[in-house]
Amino acid sequence: MRAQPRHSFDATLLEEPLSALPLRRPIVFAARNSVTEAMRAMQDEHFGCVVMTEDGTTGSRLAGIFTERDVLLRIVGRGRNPAMLPLGEVMTRAPDTLRESSPIASALHLMSVEGFQHLPVVDRDGCPAYVVSVRDIVAFLVQLFPREVLNRPPKDGPESSRTREGA
Repeated sequence: MRAQPRHSFDATLLEEPLSALPLRRPIVFAARNSVTEAMRAMQDEHFGCVVMTEDGTTGSRLAGIFTERDVLLRIVGRGRNPAMLPLGEVMTRAPDTLRESSPIASALHLMSVEGFQHLPVVDRDGCPAYVVSVRDIVAFLVQLFPREVLNRPPKDGPESSRTREGA
């Protein structure tokens, strides 16, 4: 069994490009698609957002993003019916984006300052390539520091819930 390389946490780690993260391809829709379609895809893929392009493919420029937070604030919170509601009415248009070469620190900065949980990553033409999430950054850190994170005592802090809803 080969030993894992030992890493130390310093500022250079945060300068690694976003491409070092375990990124997933985005779920892509067009603004004309329904919120219900997007919510089903988010549930099926266990992903907290979808992105919109003009034609609903990764080959066209990013037009918007729709997240779990939008479901709560723009639909449920306003008593709207998602069945017939097009994504274009509730998506965030022209969201902040990053490039694959952007440092992880840039994603953390936007997530911290703006409160984002998901950031679209675009290619040089502005087409969606990936979505980076807080979960991706946590997974990256756990992968680099498995002993420090995974070997914590089970009762180190407040009692934890065993269900995802308690998270």
